[in-house]
Amino acid sequence: MAKKPVTFILNGSERAAFAEEGLNLLEFLRRGIGDLSPKYGCGQGTCGACTVIIDGETHLSCLTMAVAIEGRKVETASGLANGKVHPLQEAFMEHFAAQCGYCTPGMLMSAKVLLDRNPAPTRADVIEAISGNLCRCTGYEPIIDAILATANMRRLA
Repeated sequence: MAKKPVTFILNGSERAAFAEEGLNLLEFLRRGIGDLSPKYGCGQGTCGACTVIIDGETHLSCLTMAVAIEGRKVETASGLANGKVHPLQEAFMEHFAAQCGYCTPGMLMSAKVLLDRNPAPTRADVIEAISGNLCRCTGYEPIIDAILATANMRRLA
């Protein structure tokens, strides 16, 4: 299969690599780039474990072709910390929003996009924002609480 060069920004750093045509972004990031934060869940776009942000929008990396990120800005959960713990990550810890942790990277990405767009979301806004992310462990309440706490902390800061 032919390989195409892909140049993009990953978590603030310019990257370049070759991607086989037909390779999805999830496999490209995990195996080609070494960013293991997007998780393989269902491979069908129904669980949200592989959620990443491309140019400010959430995308399921299992359904996105790697060559589609040419010249674009990609953010993954591994880029959130940027030298220190991101407020969302801290809130997830404080509110016990991660149990097995498998859904956490995708949840964090969905929550980040929500808070970037809406710094004062309602509970309904949070539920809508994470509706594409499945969690089998927490019952969602700690995740919702963590996202709302992050929004509240930002407002008070």
